[in-house]
Amino acid sequence: MMDWRDCFEKNIAKEVGIDENLINSLLKTSSNNLHSSDELKMDEKTANSKISLAYDSLRELLEALSMKKGYKIYNHECYVSFLKEILNEGEKAEEFNEIRKIRNAINYYGKDISIKDAEEVIERIKILRKFILSYFGF
Repeated sequence: MMDWRDCFEKNIAKEVGIDENLINSLLKTSSNNLHSSDELKMDEKTANSKISLAYDSLRELLEALSMKKGYKIYNHECYVSFLKEILNEGEKAEEFNEIRKIRNAINYYGKDISIKDAEEVIERIKILRKFILSYFGF
């Protein structure tokens, strides 16, 4: 796992100016992706898609939050470091990392997930989303 310094040294994260328009756009897109996930009926064919949409909604929130803190992050692994080292949220960083690995197994390795497991992962994503949203006062 890369630490925050590695992310900077490898140009995977950088300091940027705060872009309120981009932050607001990311918040809206995040909400829309979660809505889309919620609208899809859960079954064997949609479980993976529901997780991917919910995960995207979480990652977009993290992108908005990192932007709010003055950073642009270019890979999902560095969001783990951001949570752990910038926000001092080690437990949340580990939770995001576990969810990231599940999503990667689905998207890149063709792993199928049961309906029960998909429901659990989506619930974990929603809990983490709620935590991230608290940084925005929601």
